[in-house]
Amino acid sequence: MIRIRLIVSMTVLGVLIVGLVLPALSQRKLPAGFPRQEAPRIENFVPVTQEMLLNPGSDDWLMFSRTYNAQRFSPLNQINRDNVDQLRMTWVRGMQPDAMEGIPIVYRGVMFVINGENTVQALDAGNGRLIWEYRRKSADLPAKGTFGLNNLAIYEDLIFYSAPDGYVVALDASTGRLRWETSAGSMQHSSGLIVVDDKVLTGRGSEESRDGCYILALDARTGKEVWKFYATAAPGKPGGESWGDVPEKKRLASIWGLPGTYDPDRKLVYWGIANPMPSSRLERHGDADAVPKSAPADLYTDSTVALNVETGELSWYYQHLPGDDWGMDQSYERILLRTPLKPDRRFLRWINPGIKAGEVRDVVFSVGEPGGMWALDRATGQFLWATPFPQRIPEFYLSRIDARTGKTFINEYQLARSPGDRHVVCYFNTRSPWPPAYNPNANSLYVSYIDSCLDITQGDKRLSVPIPGSEQAGANRSLRELSILDNPISFTALAKVDMATGEVHRFDTGPAPGNGAILATAGSLVFWGDLNRRFRAFDADSGKILWESILGGTISVSTITYAVDGKQYIAVLTGDSLGIPALLQKAPQFKPPLGHHAIYVFALP
Repeated sequence: MIRIRLIVSMTVLGVLIVGLVLPALSQRKLPAGFPRQEAPRIENFVPVTQEMLLNPGSDDWLMFSRTYNAQRFSPLNQINRDNVDQLRMTWVRGMQPDAMEGIPIVYRGVMFVINGENTVQALDAGNGRLIWEYRRKSADLPAKGTFGLNNLAIYEDLIFYSAPDGYVVALDASTGRLRWETSAGSMQHSSGLIVVDDKVLTGRGSEESRDGCYILALDARTGKEVWKFYATAAPGKPGGESWGDVPEKKRLASIWGLPGTYDPDRKLVYWGIANPMPSSRLERHGDADAVPKSAPADLYTDSTVALNVETGELSWYYQHLPGDDWGMDQSYERILLRTPLKPDRRFLRWINPGIKAGEVRDVVFSVGEPGGMWALDRATGQFLWATPFPQRIPEFYLSRIDARTGKTFINEYQLARSPGDRHVVCYFNTRSPWPPAYNPNANSLYVSYIDSCLDITQGDKRLSVPIPGSEQAGANRSLRELSILDNPISFTALAKVDMATGEVHRFDTGPAPGNGAILATAGSLVFWGDLNRRFRAFDADSGKILWESILGGTISVSTITYAVDGKQYIAVLTGDSLGIPALLQKAPQFKPPLGHHAIYVFALP
């Protein structure tokens, strides 16, 4: 039986929760190394080494997806499918009403979290009590706001913060005091950051010049630049000819979304690069046929790049979409895993014929923002398999892939060749920055999706195709429904993907889009939340809902788990991420309360 707990909005019970619950909880015995009374510091802080980042303790959550491979899997199993129905809220803390797309980190009983766009806090992870706070001066913030997606990183005795004014900020982990900051000029962060081998890596994006589109590595101790990798190829450089006659400064692509992943054995960092800008070929080149319809075109946009972590030099690249015509980002995390390969043509459209059934490979796996799933060899970038996702449809953004070489071909039937051309191309924002999770025990990936395409007229504002059956469906309803080759399914779901065969099982299908990160645990559980404020625990094998809580606001990106004093906790943030308006447009039947920003933490009694 599912136990549902309704948590009333903080706007109603904020005084009671903060004024009564937290003081009572804060009387518990603090873990070793914690400050006593109200001292604004963490005593006897133990520096985080590179070895700790490579092999984090099971109690900690040291980076955006816990480990360098971005699997978002926790070995904690105190909370499991046999007892998860007993979960109770342990503490809740209100947050500033700014764009909420951060992911907390937890180390030795301390939670470090971004509170709004300009504040970093250290909290007692067992009760939510504030230890210290760093608040960036409002005068330093850009007038036009930020991308919103950001995260913290930890290394040695420093907390690293990608501030909204474009600075990388290093804070003393014990006190929150500023240790160093490095500016990127007028360029803002367009992705989160990660620390690898004494270097802080972050992504930048610019709508004005190629000079502002790059992956940047800074010395973690000083903030000095170590290397820089530009997102687009320059004239005269390898891949430069793929842009045709576009001037160097006009070759634009953002490093957007979650930060890269890292393979310590190969010393390679894997990063996804977003679409070329402007979004259409006509706007970039003046002619839809100015660059090839097959890869490479407009490098390194819509690509996976593998970079040497010491030098930033390109080891290999793979272009998922050549010469994008619709703004179909192929950014976000690259998940690293090891799996036997038994690709099945019943489930996958393109399979490299050179694969030996059952062979085991180190794989870099990605799910694009516009759908599609990709498996590449981690060492070389060799194409292994790919398939449209969440459905096989003729409007997919690729027409074909040369399965032997992995060469991709854009769907030329959907290209806009003159102003006023209208097309439906699939998919569009089928997933967003909230990351999926991988359970190595089940060799399964869990990813949420939205079955949404793009109805676009060249030169006009583009619109997502409405949900079939909704009041907004109108004339486009039949166009989308008739395009599905298989039986139509619900608008959104959580997909479980077998990494050996590519088979997809769908559960929690329904109308409410997901808006939060997925978490997998050794307790055979998957946690996920949606736009409709439902935060749920699923059986990792069957997909059965085992527990549910209705929170005060929409779930936003952040779900993690950790342990303090031997007790496992599940934490999730609610708030208005930058994707909320678009989601509400696609699912207008939901009217969640906006402006409810809080951290909710659950544990067993």
